[in-house]
Amino acid sequence: MLYYALAFLVVAIIAGVLGLSGIAGASAGIAKILFLIFIVMFLVSLVVGGLRRM
Repeated sequence: MLYYALAFLVVAIIAGVLGLSGIAGASAGIAKILFLIFIVMFLVSLVVGGLRRM
Protein backbone atom coordinates (compact mmCIF):
# COMPACT_ATOMS: atom_id res chain seq x y z
CA MET A 1 0.00 0.00 0.00
CA LEU A 2 2.88 2.34 0.73
CA TYR A 3 4.13 1.60 -2.79
CA TYR A 4 0.85 2.87 -4.28
CA ALA A 5 0.95 6.01 -2.15
CA LEU A 6 4.47 6.75 -3.35
CA ALA A 7 3.51 6.00 -6.95
CA PHE A 8 0.61 8.47 -6.82
CA LEU A 9 2.92 11.02 -5.19
CA VAL A 10 5.38 10.68 -8.08
CA VAL A 11 2.54 11.04 -10.60
CA ALA A 12 1.37 14.16 -8.77
CA ILE A 13 4.85 15.69 -8.85
CA ILE A 14 5.32 14.94 -12.55
CA ALA A 15 1.86 16.29 -13.40
CA GLY A 16 2.56 19.40 -11.33
CA VAL A 17 5.81 20.05 -13.18
CA LEU A 18 4.03 19.65 -16.52
CA GLY A 19 1.27 22.05 -15.45
CA LEU A 20 -1.57 19.55 -15.26
CA SER A 21 -3.03 20.91 -12.04
CA GLY A 22 -6.21 18.81 -12.07
CA ILE A 23 -4.36 15.53 -12.39
CA ALA A 24 -1.72 16.66 -9.90
CA GLY A 25 -4.36 17.55 -7.31
CA ALA A 26 -6.21 14.28 -7.75
CA SER A 27 -3.02 12.21 -7.55
CA ALA A 28 -1.84 14.07 -4.48
CA GLY A 29 -5.21 13.52 -2.81
CA ILE A 30 -5.11 9.80 -3.53
CA ALA A 31 -1.53 9.61 -2.25
CA LYS A 32 -2.54 11.33 1.01
CA ILE A 33 -5.47 8.97 1.54
CA LEU A 34 -3.39 5.86 0.84
CA PHE A 35 -0.61 7.09 3.13
CA LEU A 36 -3.09 7.70 5.96
CA ILE A 37 -4.56 4.22 5.48
CA PHE A 38 -1.03 2.79 5.58
CA ILE A 39 -0.24 4.63 8.83
CA VAL A 40 -3.48 3.45 10.46
CA MET A 41 -2.86 -0.16 9.43
CA PHE A 42 0.72 0.08 10.75
CA LEU A 43 -0.44 1.39 14.12
CA VAL A 44 -3.13 -1.29 14.40
CA SER A 45 -0.56 -4.00 13.65
CA LEU A 46 1.75 -2.57 16.34
CA VAL A 47 -1.05 -2.62 18.92
CA VAL A 48 -2.19 -6.14 18.00
CA GLY A 49 1.41 -7.38 18.04
CA GLY A 50 1.95 -5.81 21.45
CA LEU A 51 -1.20 -7.40 22.85
CA ARG A 52 -0.17 -10.85 21.63
CA ARG A 53 3.11 -10.68 23.53
CA MET A 54 1.37 -10.01 26.85
